[in-house]
Amino acid sequence: MDSNDEKYIEMRKRKASRLSLLFHILWVLPVKENKIVFSSYEGDGGFCCNPRYIAEELHRRRPELEMVWLLHDTSKEFPSYIKKVKDTPFNTVYHLATSKVWIDNYRKPFGTLKRNSQLYIQTWHATIGFKAVGLFRGNAFPKIARLVSEWDSGLADYFLSNSQYCDDVYPKKLLYTGPTLRVGSPRVDPLVNNRDELYKSIREKLDIDKNCKLLLFAPTFRGGTQQGKKQVIAETPQIDFDRLIKALSEKYGCEWRVLLRLHPQLSAKLDKMPLLSEDDRLIDVSQWPDISEIMGGCDMVITDYSSCAFDAAFAHIPVLLYADDVQEYIKNRGQFMWKREELPFDIAEENETLIQNVEAFNEKKYEENISAFMNRYDVIEDGHASERVVDLILQN
Repeated sequence: MDSNDEKYIEMRKRKASRLSLLFHILWVLPVKENKIVFSSYEGDGGFCCNPRYIAEELHRRRPELEMVWLLHDTSKEFPSYIKKVKDTPFNTVYHLATSKVWIDNYRKPFGTLKRNSQLYIQTWHATIGFKAVGLFRGNAFPKIARLVSEWDSGLADYFLSNSQYCDDVYPKKLLYTGPTLRVGSPRVDPLVNNRDELYKSIREKLDIDKNCKLLLFAPTFRGGTQQGKKQVIAETPQIDFDRLIKALSEKYGCEWRVLLRLHPQLSAKLDKMPLLSEDDRLIDVSQWPDISEIMGGCDMVITDYSSCAFDAAFAHIPVLLYADDVQEYIKNRGQFMWKREELPFDIAEENETLIQNVEAFNEKKYEENISAFMNRYDVIEDGHASERVVDLILQN
């Protein structure tokens, strides 16, 4: 590690110490037994992901609870029962210091402190995924990322899990050795329970024919901590969407449109996905808050390395993978968590293969592959994850 990295880490440690001091000061305030604080994607997310569906279930069962959501852009739409709070250092510390329960899908700020009487459920933003995370990144895992990961995992009382696979890899992947809640993924619940409703509502919202089929293209976040520096990278997808839509229309004999969605940490900085050319059959939904609502209304999903592929698959939505930067991605992030032959998805690295995979897609074979995968790794995604998490919260 060079001297610049050392200086950066020392700066982060000083900043963490100041944050910890603020927690100690605000600990003079009592913990409110009926208060729960939420956050997603380091404050960049809106009402989305696992925290959203836990909040909805909590409100359904205990509407009197005080719910606070920390975020950067407080103009984002939230239900009236959620109090939106600007994610500033003081606000964050105040609300964390005085809440009985914390729910988050990302790492807490380095230096965060938790009292013994508080409950922290780390939902994470993926269960089974493609990308190397934590110690699986090897030398590509920056020291500062390890420090932040170890700090946050040391605070958590539980991490959510959906499988024996997750339980097995979390110590190395998330640097977490505490208890897991193997309950499934709250964000998959609507995909299992509300497909018909979501299928209808998204077409009404977009004002398109109910018989039109939708494909979601949702590439992953190509950023994070790389070589000690925080990066946010937006790349223009190289998919030939015109050819893709024609292949889908010919195979299924109906109209298709493509929904485009940036990762939440990109959509916080960009209005829409950059494209090689505009096409009215391409609809950007990057500013919609929650991907589960979108996927539930779609007939197929294409992604590269996003864990949304597994969410969709576990709800039996067809998935294809397209990634044209595999070697570069491995160089920056480390080896993938899976070998190709272990995955239940067809993979393309260029347009020709993607079109062939569309033309050859067999739903029966796909369903068999997904079921075999779920059985092999003891995956539970039955639409009741949120209920089980809330059961635990209410016991506290």
